[in-house]
Amino acid sequence: MGHVRDRRYAPRGQDDVLRLLAAHPFAWLVSAGGEDAAFTPLPLRAECDAAGHLVALRGHLARRNPHVARLRRDGRAQALVMGPQAYVSASWLDDRTQAPSWNYVAAMFDLDVVVSEEPEAIRGELDALVTQMEAGRPGAWGLADMGERYARLASGVSALRGTVREVRATFKLGQDEARHDFAQLLAGLQGAGEASLVAWMQAFAGDAEAGGERA
Repeated sequence: MGHVRDRRYAPRGQDDVLRLLAAHPFAWLVSAGGEDAAFTPLPLRAECDAAGHLVALRGHLARRNPHVARLRRDGRAQALVMGPQAYVSASWLDDRTQAPSWNYVAAMFDLDVVVSEEPEAIRGELDALVTQMEAGRPGAWGLADMGERYARLASGVSALRGTVREVRATFKLGQDEARHDFAQLLAGLQGAGEASLVAWMQAFAGDAEAGGERA
């Protein structure tokens, strides 16, 4: 990832990565290289240990997806997650000699993936995903609502667990902007309807100001 080694754009801590996963669970699972290279969009969930450390990503694939066979042959894969992002127009600045940019939140997870057709693993994964996504909804839906249809669905699913080897995350949120310019860019993005990106920018700016790091 282009900015991943620039410390200005690093996450403040693991909580930022977990927040990204919770808010934007739909990811690309990538198994690159070879004639059976595979690329699948799918929802992924974070698994943390008892101490709260991220240890794995969990999800599921259609059993007929060729990606399942690839993962059985070679479990090494990457998950690519894109969070809020937007074009940042220089037209919002008093100083029109500045160039436009792009602010974004993204992460890459290097994984060792194991797939399973065990009924308990499949039900556990589907139930956890539904519980996460239905949380707070009026009349929230659950697997039990499917009745007998659940067994037919589950028979075509493989559960997956990807042990996290490495995380590379970029939170490019205007950390390099002067205070005056930053305020103008925030206003421009808010006017463009980019509320989610604005919230991330404000959160990071607030922490920087508390630490005395913003000019």
